Amino acid sequence: MRYLRSTFWIGLYFIVAVAPLLAMLVDPPPGRGFWREFSVAIGFAGLSMMGLQFFITGRFKILTAPYGIDVVYHFHRNISLVAFAFILLHAVVLLAASPELLHLLQPATAPWWMVVGVIGLLAFVVVILSSLFRQGLGLHYELWRLLHGYLSLAAVVLSVAHVVGVGYYTESPVKQGVWLVMVAAWGLALVYVRLCKSFVSWYRPYVVEEVRPEHGQSWTLRLRPEGHAGMAFKAGQFAWLTLEKLPFAIREHPFSFSSSAMQSGAVEMTIKELGDFTAGIGRVAPGTRAYLDGPYGSFVLDEREAPGFCFVAGGVGISPIMSMLRTMADRHDRRPVVLFYGSKNPASITFREELEELEKRLNLKVVHTLGDPPPDWTGERGRLSAELMARYLPENRMQLEYFICGPVPMQKAMQQVVARLGLLPEKIHSESFNFV
Repeated sequence: MRYLRSTFWIGLYFIVAVAPLLAMLVDPPPGRGFWREFSVAIGFAGLSMMGLQFFITGRFKILTAPYGIDVVYHFHRNISLVAFAFILLHAVVLLAASPELLHLLQPATAPWWMVVGVIGLLAFVVVILSSLFRQGLGLHYELWRLLHGYLSLAAVVLSVAHVVGVGYYTESPVKQGVWLVMVAAWGLALVYVRLCKSFVSWYRPYVVEEVRPEHGQSWTLRLRPEGHAGMAFKAGQFAWLTLEKLPFAIREHPFSFSSSAMQSGAVEMTIKELGDFTAGIGRVAPGTRAYLDGPYGSFVLDEREAPGFCFVAGGVGISPIMSMLRTMADRHDRRPVVLFYGSKNPASITFREELEELEKRLNLKVVHTLGDPPPDWTGERGRLSAELMARYLPENRMQLEYFICGPVPMQKAMQQVVARLGLLPEKIHSESFNFV
């Protein structure tokens, strides 16, 4: 069923993306040469794909469920580059094939539809470059999101205005109808994401009940629902968190739940001091108003039937793993679990004491491996390898389900490790919040 749903959404995406091209074939006007028509076709396809990004980034659970929201966001990042290439090629091919059109670029005499088209193209350039080089440019996440959101909207609106202004392929009712339906759908998706969902979060606020320090420069925020029952989630899922500001402000960040999914009411998120927002997470005062949008993610135990599990965590990637272990403990789940946990040194092992307690409550074996161990360390050292894992995994390791969460370099390294172990791809589950 999951395969059918994923295939359906991919097929629907392709159909909508090429809808303007199909509309071009209905009662076509006189041709103007292959390359000129080709440039129009790829421009239409690129604009259609850009408009669809409002759906892809809209966190529609019915859309993200078959893949996992991190996969959907990475698809958004990559397919946007393809769409931008199409739009850029539209301009380049058109001017190369019809150099007589260059006079339309003169600011003093250019028609309005050419002016808005050029401005829209420049807006797309800024959106793409600021996304690719955000960290190198020193853009704070909140400023980048604000810039990204409003400039993307402006670029799409200006590009549609350009298409309507040119008018060559939007004169017939069918073609006008196609563009009208598409633009209306993009607008409704935007209204739903930025207004409707924000209103839902606004009416379901939380209060920071506790800010608890953890090892490894991490903090656990305990959030108590105010005026409602709270949020039911599955172990391993996450939500977007907004602190202090109203949910309408673009100040939200994704964090995994670290508390048990069996506990009702208050939820906990464990956050490491890393970026612009998280650097001050330990200074959040109890009583601070908070809002959650979620839960999201397919990095969950409940959808997998297995005789046992292997968890691989690096740094604060232990947060969703802790939610899984706490949930299993509350359920009295005795299936065997092996946890490989990579840290820099003993002081950076988040939840170290609780993991020792969970080894007593669960059928759990915790294997710590340190990158910078002290001289008296008797445990594993260095990076996690296939040989190291093989020493601790049970004989039925091919039947286990594997959950991997941690920094991007660790996850890339683990791809080679699991390949050397001969594990089946469908048994491997990973999640990354490196959306930008």
